[in-house]
Amino acid sequence: MNKTAHPRTAPLRARAEIDLAALRANVRALRERAPGAALMAVVKSDAYGHGAVPCARAALAAGATWLGTATPEEALALRAAGLSPEKARVLCWLWTPGGPWREAVEADVDVSVSGLWAMAEVREAARAAGRPARVQLKADTGLGRNGCQPHDWPALVAEALRAEAEGLVRITGLWSHFACADEPGHPSIAAQLVRFREMVAYAEARGVRPEVRHIANSPATLTLPEAHFDLVRTGIAVYGISPSPELGTPADFGLRPVMTLSASLALVKHVPGGHGVSYGHHYVTPGETTLGLVPVGYADGIPRHASGTGPVLVGGKWRTVAGRIAMDQFVVDLGGDEPGTGSEAVLFGPGDRGEPTAEDWAQAAGTIAYEIVTRIGTRVPRIHVNATDETGGTGGTGAARAADEAGGSAGSADA
Repeated sequence: MNKTAHPRTAPLRARAEIDLAALRANVRALRERAPGAALMAVVKSDAYGHGAVPCARAALAAGATWLGTATPEEALALRAAGLSPEKARVLCWLWTPGGPWREAVEADVDVSVSGLWAMAEVREAARAAGRPARVQLKADTGLGRNGCQPHDWPALVAEALRAEAEGLVRITGLWSHFACADEPGHPSIAAQLVRFREMVAYAEARGVRPEVRHIANSPATLTLPEAHFDLVRTGIAVYGISPSPELGTPADFGLRPVMTLSASLALVKHVPGGHGVSYGHHYVTPGETTLGLVPVGYADGIPRHASGTGPVLVGGKWRTVAGRIAMDQFVVDLGGDEPGTGSEAVLFGPGDRGEPTAEDWAQAAGTIAYEIVTRIGTRVPRIHVNATDETGGTGGTGAARAADEAGGSAGSADA
């Protein structure tokens, strides 16, 4: 395997191996799903826990032309890492009053605006920067979260056009977000598409000439070609996780999970039957057995809600968390098997070796796979492998490789 990390001199307590070849293949598969649209790789929240900068570089190498972030700090971190406007457009959509608007304007970041207060702040930032801001107007077509309500849309469009006429902004995009695209046939999907077309048509009839119009997230990219417009925003699917198990497995969509989370057993010991395990003794050994100590816990992002249910592969066999998951560790009942201390415990991965997947952990914890990968904490180093693509290009800089080799998380935008 072509790796960015050198062999380690000592086993790591835990590691999240990030397969950048799988990520590039996922981006290519998603581009095939939307051949008439540009593709945005969403790298918010440190690329859903995978490492923003290495993943952004890999996505761009595979044909993505846009990167998506939530916070302005995430967007500015991408620019600071050398991802210039010539390499990728960056959209940032989660702003609060007093945010770093000027810095974003100067970094040529596209900023999303949902209300008049934001338009006023971005205009002042453009004046201070001495250059026009790249602005995308977000419409609330039914999600009820961020975005401008239809009754406020005319005022926002008018104000944006006035700012554009003054040379303070360039309206680069019109966009929205689905509420239920992961539920095919949900009536809100068609209703939001109708509303989005109406709001886009209104803006364009008054002179807005956007570079991109977009509403499709990962599930819409995979199942709603009529929603692709000029650009698709792919988040969780880039990392090889199905946006909804009801829609299909990753393999059904030609995707492969990118993260493999593993740890080294810290202890293997014999205990008698009737022995309580972990806080509260919610698990008591049914007979004489061996216990394995896995040195990760909820401080590392392992969900406490998966106590007693979370699956782990040890010695080629599925084991289940025995008792409560603690802050730094949990226990598995090895059933008398005696793997050596330091043996690998695989919490989740692509499933190739029979290991659990992030979706298995999501079901065990009563949540979604998005949360499983995104919540893995900074105590777990990200090891980025296969950074070099098939044509000999590289998906990461020497600095990113050095951070990997040192066991750090390269390219973290916001932990």
